[in-house]
Amino acid sequence: MYRRNPNIITLKAVDKSNWEECAELQPNPEQQRFMVSNLYSIAECQFLDGFLSKAIYNDDVLIGFTMFGLDPDDGNYWVYRFMIDERFQGRGHGYHAMLLVIDEIRKASDRTDVIMIGYKPDNELARKLYRKSGFREEGISPWGEMLAKYRFA
Repeated sequence: MYRRNPNIITLKAVDKSNWEECAELQPNPEQQRFMVSNLYSIAECQFLDGFLSKAIYNDDVLIGFTMFGLDPDDGNYWVYRFMIDERFQGRGHGYHAMLLVIDEIRKASDRTDVIMIGYKPDNELARKLYRKSGFREEGISPWGEMLAKYRFA
C-alpha cells in the first residue's frame, strides 16, 4: 500500500539498480506530449558533462525522475527534466522534490546565481509547480519553450 509522506522525499542517483524502473515511469497521458522519455534522458545524461540524473523516492517507492546540471552554453544550472509518475501526482511530491533539486544545486561547489528551466508554454501543471517552487517566467525562448528562472537570495 502506497502512503503519502512528502516529508520523506529523497533524491538518489540513477544507477544500475534503478535505471530500468526509472525508464518505466510515465507522466499522465495529457502530459506525455510535453516531454521526452526518461530512457532518452538517462541515455542523454551519459554524454552531458556536469549533468546528473536522479531518481525521486518517497520512502523506498520510486515516484519520479529528474536531470539537472551546469549547461556549457550559458554557464547556468538547468533542470532539463523533471517528472512525477502519473500514479503519484497531485499529492505534493513534485513540489517537495523540486525543493530538493534546488537545495542540491544550492550546495554545489560550482553553483551559479540562478537555475533555469524550460517548458512548453501550454503546460499549466508545470507552470504552477515551478512558480510555487520559486521560478519566475522570463519569456519564450528561440526554440519555443517558456523559460523560467530561480534566483538564489
